[in-house]
This record gives sequence, structure tokens and C-alpha cells, in this order.
Amino acid sequence: MINIGTRHLLEVVTELDFGFYLDAQNLGEVLLPRKLAPENLKEGDSVDVFLYLDSEDRPIATTQTPKAVVGEFAYLTAIDTNQVGAFLDWGLDKDLFVPFAEQHRPMEEGREYLVYLYLDRLDGRIAASSKVDNFIDDDQPHTFKAQQPVKLIIANSTELGYKAIVNNSHWGLLYKNDVHQRLSFGQQIDGFVKYVRPDGRLDLSLQGGRETRDKYTKAILNHLKYNKGYSPLNDRSDPKLIADQLGMSKKAFKKSIGGLYKNRLIRIEADGIYLIETEIET
Repeated sequence: MINIGTRHLLEVVTELDFGFYLDAQNLGEVLLPRKLAPENLKEGDSVDVFLYLDSEDRPIATTQTPKAVVGEFAYLTAIDTNQVGAFLDWGLDKDLFVPFAEQHRPMEEGREYLVYLYLDRLDGRIAASSKVDNFIDDDQPHTFKAQQPVKLIIANSTELGYKAIVNNSHWGLLYKNDVHQRLSFGQQIDGFVKYVRPDGRLDLSLQGGRETRDKYTKAILNHLKYNKGYSPLNDRSDPKLIADQLGMSKKAFKKSIGGLYKNRLIRIEADGIYLIETEIET
């Protein structure tokens, strides 16, 4: 089924001076304005478009890419406000409406807000809400597993760490001790499920998986090459010093240098770590 608020690959059925009509199946034929169409588009071609409603509540297509689609969260800027709501910049010519009743706090022009995109049940229009808690139900069962890669949106900070939205569906927590980089509200970042608690709640990490291990290994090698093959950092170094210089936890550092030592790429001495000369030459 073709839905408003999502992307679809649709076939061109009619070409006119002002645009192209696309076969949107259950929605009928939908206009793609010529100014938004790819060059050399013709009848019979298929084009990837996003569907929304125009000012007259008619489905319309665009090749512009919105910053989020229906069912997703995004951090967007308010560009106008009035007595009935606010309008956000979400990457399309037509701005995204936030009803006043869906504002966690009254929105102000020029400020950014974390919002959820949904279809209004009354008119079918795409709208947004900053009352994000209403759209996350942690009591819903999930299938997340430890070490699973996930997409995170940083929502706010707590005494324990950072609260994040996991895959647009559940809350998770990044503990302060596991964060070794600057995070900002609304930031989208790749992460991992560190632990699934007995009650289903999710503990998160920015470290995990082979890709992350390879990244840390490369960071240490680059650090050594930049410093002529030597670093005073070792397994007794202060965790903050390791985090500041390499952007990783002490645990990740110790594991990475252990792997490098095992593969004979570094020497570990009392005064620090040394790059093997053959590795320097390469």
C-alpha cells in the first residue's frame, strides 16, 4: 500500500508541461511538479519520491529528501509560530506543522526541538509533536539483543548519563562512564545495545562490534605514527587522558593494544607503547 509520509518508487504514467503524474496505486495519480523532477524523466520511468499533502489536501510528490518521515524522530528548527501552532524546517518547500496542543513547551522561532512525525487522524496531514514520550512505549515487547548495532537519537541527560531513543521505538541509557566524546541534544549517532535488563530496558554503548574495534585499533596506530612511533599511554594511564587523546575508554584501549601486541604491530614497555619499525615504514 502507498502511504502519505513515506518514500516510494512510483511509475510515471503521464507527462504534462507542468509536471508528471505518477501511479500511486491506492492514492490514485499523484503530481510530481516538473521543477522537482529529474532531468530526462519520461513516461514509463520510475522515480523515488516522498508523498505528502499540498495546501488543498491533495497528495503530491517531491524528490526532495525530508529530514524525517512519518514514524521517526528528528531535531528540527522552528521557523515560524502563531496562535495555533508552529512550523518547522524539515527539508521540504512546505514546512512541517506542530499543533499548539502537541508542544511540550510553547515553541519559539529559531530554536530547535526534538519531535515525532505522525499522520493527523482528522485530516491525514503530516504533523509533528514535541511530546515525544507519548510516542515511545517501553512496555511494548522488543527483540533487541546485546551487541546489536542500533541507531540512536540523544534526547536528554540524566545523573546517570544520556537518555537516547533507540531505532525510533524504545528508550535506552548511555552511562556517563561509557561515553568518551561530546554528545549534543538531538544528535543522531550509531551505537550498540550493551545489555538488555530483565525488565526489557536497554543499556547502550557507543562501543562494540568488530567495526568499532577496528576503528580503535586504527586510531592507536595513527596516534603512534603521528608521534614518531611512541606514546607514553599504557594500561596504567589515567582513563581521562586516554579518552582525551584517543576518544576511547581505558577498557577499549587496553583491549586494542593487546590485539596489536598479539599481532606484533607494537611493543609494550614500562614507559609506554612503541610501533614496530616495519609498521612505521609502511
